[in-house]
Amino acid sequence: MDGVLVHEGRPVPGADSFIKRLSESGKPFRVLTNNSIYTQRDLSVRLAGAGLDVPGDAIYTSALATAQFLDDQRPGGSAYVIGEAGLTTALHAAGYVLTDLDPDYVVLGETRTYSFTQITRAIRLIEAGARFIATNPDPIGPSTEGSLPACGAVAAMITRATGVQPYFVGKPNPRMMRSALNEIGGHSETTAMIGDRMDTDIVCGMEAGLFTILVLTGVTQRHEVDRFPYRPSLIVDSVADLVDLVEPAGS
Repeated sequence: MDGVLVHEGRPVPGADSFIKRLSESGKPFRVLTNNSIYTQRDLSVRLAGAGLDVPGDAIYTSALATAQFLDDQRPGGSAYVIGEAGLTTALHAAGYVLTDLDPDYVVLGETRTYSFTQITRAIRLIEAGARFIATNPDPIGPSTEGSLPACGAVAAMITRATGVQPYFVGKPNPRMMRSALNEIGGHSETTAMIGDRMDTDIVCGMEAGLFTILVLTGVTQRHEVDRFPYRPSLIVDSVADLVDLVEPAGS
């Protein structure tokens, strides 16, 4: 989502035409984000504010991927959660109990108000045997004032204190991409992934066996691509260049 459809809260030129063409084509799609703060409905409204018509059920977040992973691993389990509504809502929907009393997991997500008290509680629960899960490894997040510490940075602090590494569910873990594929009944051989970062989006799509498209409206710039030991299947300036590649319905 960020860097592909929107950039610093503003729509990427041509993103509205791309989403419109994609919707009219009848092809199933998902908009992915590692941000676990917001619910699908929240993100749909935020995108609408940028002029992009994306229904909530077409959005897939690291919070949803985390809830699905935990439901697969330990159905009806319990978790101590550091995060916002996007994560707690997803875990509740999966049937999880949120508690700080001997939980099965400590689940770390994104929040704009990381609490020292919460982090201390998480450390003690992990020391007592709780399994450590994090929604994504992103170390920083953007804001209008500059970078903010994100899930990966806080996870590193907890790991330093406990010696326990978390399992990161979100990108670049290909599990998130495969989970999104399953949601739309897609197959890796007939699915394309569009992203703006070589180190998360492109490697994630590649490891999931997808056709990968790098757009240059976000983090990775063209001169940086050769620094990586893998390459995208296609590089374009923006999603505006992909509008005509989406076949219309019935073709």
